[in-house]
Amino acid sequence: MDFDKFEEISRRLAIQAGAEIMQVYGADDFDVRSKSDSSPVTEADERADALISAGLRAAFPDVPLVTEEQAATHGQDVSTFLIVDPLDGTKEFVQRRGDFTVNIAYVENGVPVRGVVYAPAKARLFYTEAGGRSVEETGEHAADRKGEVRPIAVSAPDNAALMVVASKSHRDAATDAYIGKYAVRDMTSAGSSLKFCLVATGEADLYPRLGRTMEWDTAAGHAVLAGAGGHVVRFDDHTPLTYGKGGFENPFFIAHAPGVALKPA
Repeated sequence: MDFDKFEEISRRLAIQAGAEIMQVYGADDFDVRSKSDSSPVTEADERADALISAGLRAAFPDVPLVTEEQAATHGQDVSTFLIVDPLDGTKEFVQRRGDFTVNIAYVENGVPVRGVVYAPAKARLFYTEAGGRSVEETGEHAADRKGEVRPIAVSAPDNAALMVVASKSHRDAATDAYIGKYAVRDMTSAGSSLKFCLVATGEADLYPRLGRTMEWDTAAGHAVLAGAGGHVVRFDDHTPLTYGKGGFENPFFIAHAPGVALKPA
């Protein structure tokens, strides 16, 4: 993979897809349909997916592509691939809460090594640079020119006073019980892969997820967190979360700054 090219292409496509999404988001009304798994899908998901898929296939024709909105891509047996969630957080989008993102990642030998997470309604853009460092780009996000970037890094957590981020749409009693094992200073909620980014910037120390997720939900945020010095591990045994699993479904996991003393499942 040409990482300079991936940075340029993925950043541009994410911003362009974000513009497509915001056109639908700003409309007075839009249709919401249910997919076969009962999850919602909108015109915004489909427009963003078409744009990103076409761009990635043109730029990287020899790299397998997995995308949430194209079921035909879900049967692949791959360990090195591009993976896309064109609109992560459709529930937040439908409820006009703003916590939705465009996710594009490159996975190499089961590890998400580069990614971009763009939250157009929040005007927050995170990505891994070609060299692997994660940054947040500030200012106006224009597809044809890069703004100012600042390196991001995980916190040095105080295990007597942790900051925890949890899912806004998928919080449950099991998650609360696990969080209760820690000494928590404060807690916040966020939608989509923004939770990974809050750990990556040091705005949170710990994000446990005890619920169903797919690899396209997590790969880009995982890459951004890794490039900021963080980790994503399986909930059951704290081994690294890997990608290219059958069906692209994740086990429960924990995203965290490396100084967090993880509690057993």
